[in-house]
Amino acid sequence: MHRHGYKGRKFGRETDQRLALMRGLTCSLIQHGEIVTTLPKAKELRRGFEKLITLAKRGDLASRRLLIARVGNIDLANGLMDDIVKDIKRDSGYLRITREGYRRGDNAEMARIAFVDEIKAYQVVEAEPVKKQPATKSTTNSDPKPAAKPAAAKETK
Repeated sequence: MHRHGYKGRKFGRETDQRLALMRGLTCSLIQHGEIVTTLPKAKELRRGFEKLITLAKRGDLASRRLLIARVGNIDLANGLMDDIVKDIKRDSGYLRITREGYRRGDNAEMARIAFVDEIKAYQVVEAEPVKKQPATKSTTNSDPKPAAKPAAAKETK
């Protein structure tokens, strides 16, 4: 069978799993600024992520909405568009892949993917969980008494 015209790697996954994998790697790269993954995943991530950076550099509302849809996280998409893109000083070639050796378990070739320009990683600010307030007593009935049980009618035979 020929291989002409087929783009992208399948990673032995179905489409939804593959998209979720790339979305997760994208979110991790935005949060941490660099990640270590296998070499084929890094190469595939670079293809998609550089298109996202170019989209974010346009800066209009339609681009922001497309970015949110493709990243899948509003905070990270806004962080990419508002913070990270401002630190990038180049027109293309935003990411660098560096080979890191081989993984011990399955001997897979590992690679570090990071931004070429020195940028600050976008830190997602976690909202503090809302503390539950203790239930307050009602002021209308300050001394609640248990309701009296209705007297059961005696049955006569």
